[in-house]
Amino acid sequence: MIICMSKVICVTNRNLCLEDFLERIEKIASAGVEAIVLREKDLSEKEYEILAGQVLDICKKHQVQCILHSYVRVAKKMETNAIHLPMHRLRELSVEDFQSFEVIGASCHSVEEAIEAEQLGCNYIVAGHIFETDCKKGLEPRGKRFLRNICDSVEIPVFGIGGISPDKYETIQTAGAAGACVMSSLMTCENPKDYIKQFGE
Repeated sequence: MIICMSKVICVTNRNLCLEDFLERIEKIASAGVEAIVLREKDLSEKEYEILAGQVLDICKKHQVQCILHSYVRVAKKMETNAIHLPMHRLRELSVEDFQSFEVIGASCHSVEEAIEAEQLGCNYIVAGHIFETDCKKGLEPRGKRFLRNICDSVEIPVFGIGGISPDKYETIQTAGAAGACVMSSLMTCENPKDYIKQFGE
């Protein structure tokens, strides 16, 4: 199964969560997101595996694609079909590991990286950061032109990330993006279902 390449993908950060993390995941999974990327890079591999099992169960219940992040061995052990990787980890992926997944995504920060990710066999890429965001305080956003250049350079779907709120969603669509990856606001908004709806209005 390949994830639907449109709309909103949630990228997690439990440290931003204002309530129990799994309760928040339950709300997000039932809110209409296309996928949830479990990006908890500060955890040990064992801690990540435990959390991944819980999140995978929630996603399965709501029929939402769960994409594990960085921990390839955990993803293979749990027989998940999707993994998201930073470029340096993608370059290290063996042929056997590539064949273990139906969905492979990568985080790209330049046209060159986007082209390389596609050539290596990725199904989609995430490009950013597009707008100002608290997650990248003090770093200049790359903007719409950067996103358009990425989208024009590859055939696979591109998702923008970084400060993308509902009022900025049309901007990234006109740049050619297939959708948005959203982190901070989905971890902190009052009602994830209402928030996700705004991206379609």
